[in-house]
Amino acid sequence: MKVLLGVTGSIAAYKAAILTRLLIKNNHEVKIILTESAKDFVTPLTLATLSKNPVESGFFDKNSGVWVNHVQLGEWADLMLIAPASANTIASMANGICNNLLLATFLSARCPVLIAPAMDRDMYLHFSTQKNLKYLSDNKVTIIAPEDGELASGIFGMGRMAEPESIIEILNFHLS
Repeated sequence: MKVLLGVTGSIAAYKAAILTRLLIKNNHEVKIILTESAKDFVTPLTLATLSKNPVESGFFDKNSGVWVNHVQLGEWADLMLIAPASANTIASMANGICNNLLLATFLSARCPVLIAPAMDRDMYLHFSTQKNLKYLSDNKVTIIAPEDGELASGIFGMGRMAEPESIIEILNFHLS
């Protein structure tokens, strides 16, 4: 199956490397879109090496001028997974904001979409985030619930991105 993995700016982005490796081990073909802020946490080189595909992040290649076709990316995928999904990306998805390649592809995707939120406890529990998650869920986006535990801030609570192994189980269920 073809999985389009979106990675947003969150400390949990390091788990995208593990997730990519598990997707490949589960015989999925993987293409990856990184937001610009995700590059602060994980490199395109790491994910391109693991996925065996170029990693996309902008609407065009700045060196060649070649346009990255978000519509083709959305049509290519059997499933789109955004992990980690930051509060900013979740809010943009819920409100149809289209200011990067990942969001443009989400708006073009015809396949099932799953997201794995990752953020600090208070951000996750904030009424705005909960409203956005409910809206997405009501509109057929599958939310992979975050876990309770120690967060990057040092506090404990809900907001840790689900572990890659758990995400793979849920993803495989949706693809079966």
